[in-house]
Amino acid sequence: MASIVNGFSLLNLKQPTSLSKPRNLSLNFAKRAPSLQIRADSMATERLGIKVEKNPPESKLTELGVRQWPKWGCGPSKFPWTYSDKETCYLLEGKVKVTPAGSDEGVEIGAGDLVVFPAGMSCTWDVSIAVDKHYKFG
Repeated sequence: MASIVNGFSLLNLKQPTSLSKPRNLSLNFAKRAPSLQIRADSMATERLGIKVEKNPPESKLTELGVRQWPKWGCGPSKFPWTYSDKETCYLLEGKVKVTPAGSDEGVEIGAGDLVVFPAGMSCTWDVSIAVDKHYKFG
């Protein structure tokens, strides 16, 4: 016999005992899993060697000292660039498509992104909206 309690199905089984007197055994097979929350808005991804974390928490930016890093900016333009050292940058404004040399695909980055470019990467920056960023080498 099955019964429904709080939206869950309960199965009642009679289990014989050594005393030959039946006992009711109630098993609850449907339990709610604890909720798991993932902040998708701050999840980091890596594509074509470029690591991008969208909307990192302010605590991470403070821990890295981002607001004390030098700033750089440029207007809409397209230019080649080679990273002689690893660069970490935080985009305050703008939109860019970065295409690594030898690739037909690019990675789009924009305001609110924390980005890491590996040392030795050659790429083309295609800036569609003027960029203002904090950056750090090493």
